[in-house]
Amino acid sequence: MSGQENTTASAAAHTSPGTQSASTPASGPRRPQDQLVTIYGGSGFLGRHVVRALAKRGYRIRVAVRRPDLALFLQPLGKVNQIVAVQANLRYPDSVARAAERSDVLINLVGILQETGSQSFARLQVDGADAIARAAARQGARMIHVSAIGADPASPSVYARTKAEGEARVFAACPDAVVFRPSLIFGPGDSFFNRFASLARALPVLPLAGGQSRFQPAFVGDVAEAIARAVDGTVAPGKVYELGGPEVGTLEHFVRYMLKTIRRKRAVVDLPMPAAKLQARMLEIADTLTFGLLPDTLKLTRDQVILLQNDNIVSEAAKAEGRTFEGIGITPTAAEAVVPGYLWTFRKAGQFATERDEERLSEVPDTLASKPLAAGSQHRPKTASGPAIGADAGSSPGAGQGSMGVRWGTRNRG
Repeated sequence: MSGQENTTASAAAHTSPGTQSASTPASGPRRPQDQLVTIYGGSGFLGRHVVRALAKRGYRIRVAVRRPDLALFLQPLGKVNQIVAVQANLRYPDSVARAAERSDVLINLVGILQETGSQSFARLQVDGADAIARAAARQGARMIHVSAIGADPASPSVYARTKAEGEARVFAACPDAVVFRPSLIFGPGDSFFNRFASLARALPVLPLAGGQSRFQPAFVGDVAEAIARAVDGTVAPGKVYELGGPEVGTLEHFVRYMLKTIRRKRAVVDLPMPAAKLQARMLEIADTLTFGLLPDTLKLTRDQVILLQNDNIVSEAAKAEGRTFEGIGITPTAAEAVVPGYLWTFRKAGQFATERDEERLSEVPDTLASKPLAAGSQHRPKTASGPAIGADAGSSPGAGQGSMGVRWGTRNRG
């Protein structure tokens, strides 16, 4: 062994486990398989996409959630024992610290839009973020924190203020942390397009609070990829990144786009601020009287109404400094490329719906056609299809007709 190797081995032997996992220059870049990533809130809408992105890279993943039994659906996203769920509650710092043990990277995805019982903005978005950041500092692990565009310590919205304070706590404990502020996030299972589509299916009128406020929706897969690149170490630390999609539009614009996608005609009404607050107050009372059983699609709080009065788009400063999707090498995905793929379920005829006065053959299953629609079609009316009644039934274009005839269930008597 050379003198340099002896020095490296000696340094590694006298380094604490936390420091060793965070410092890589002495031993060179570490493989993903050798790194443990703990994700707080990893079973949520964004979390499952982050887990998938990291699992594909080969990282060992620990998902820290309040109910580990409800996160078992994540395990098929990786190899055997690659993804493990553990119990952690951000309201109890000890559980947060236990979940962080021996981790190389900690990711905080926890956030709420509405306070319920003991789940308050201050406890989760401030104290919870602080507990995770302190645990990262003790372990010598890297810290990645997901906040939101609009985080502002001077905002009249409690949600926005606590998001900003949470960011400050994270940087105080981990100056090299990476913070992401996404705009509205969309994708299969989102709470934006799906929510308004559900309302459009049940209501003749869609009332909006802050209909003229601008948004820049970001695809959930792109946000997960940005987080995964931060885990890879290709995103500069110690900065706040603002993530927005390629299109900027008002809330009303995106709601009308949703209506066009699901092919339903509904009146869209932009409520003035007093009316929006009154509506939110009534829904808050209804939610209280039903002990929290009000459907999520109907829930609206006065704090959300305040939040919706402001634009939710990437700042010019972030664009100039490269703290965006494009700045980290990601081309953001447009809503038009993804949304129709999961909103078709809200159409009156589902996937079989067609435009009025225009038949879209690509949407009509060729099993209903009397002849093949294209050269590559698997529909062959002159060839038997379905379960064979006899062993000699024809099943391919080159196969003989046999004794079954050309239709399933018809038998030649000849």
